[in-house]
Amino acid sequence: MRVRNIKIAIKTDEELFKEVKEVCEKLEKGEKVKRHEGISFENLDVMRKVLTEERLRILKTVKKEHPSSIYRLAKILGRDMKNTFDDVQYLARAGFIELKKTKEGREKATPLVKYDKILLEIPV
Repeated sequence: MRVRNIKIAIKTDEELFKEVKEVCEKLEKGEKVKRHEGISFENLDVMRKVLTEERLRILKTVKKEHPSSIYRLAKILGRDMKNTFDDVQYLARAGFIELKKTKEGREKATPLVKYDKILLEIPV
C-alpha cells in the first residue's frame, strides 16, 4: 500500500501570495505547473489552534475506525455529538477531513481521512 501524505507549511501571507503569483505567471506563459497539495498556516500558533489534541484524536479515529457517520464517531470517541460535529466541520473546512454525503433513510455525512501522515514543513 502506498503511503499518502498531507503537507502542512508555515507561510506568511506575503510568501503565499508570491507563490500564487509565480504560478499564475507560469500559467500565462503556457508552462506546466506542478500540482501542489497541502495546507498552509501563517504561524505555529494558528496551526495549534486548528490541530488541537482533540482534533488530532478525531483524525486518528476516523482513519483507524472508519465510522459511518459523525454520530458514530462521537459514540466511538465518547464525546458530545455537537462538539464532535463542530470539530469535524472545522477540520473539513480546513481540508483535513472529507465528508461523503449519503442518503440512506436519513441524510448523513461519513468522515474520511485520505492520507496516512501529516508532514510539517517550517522554513528557517
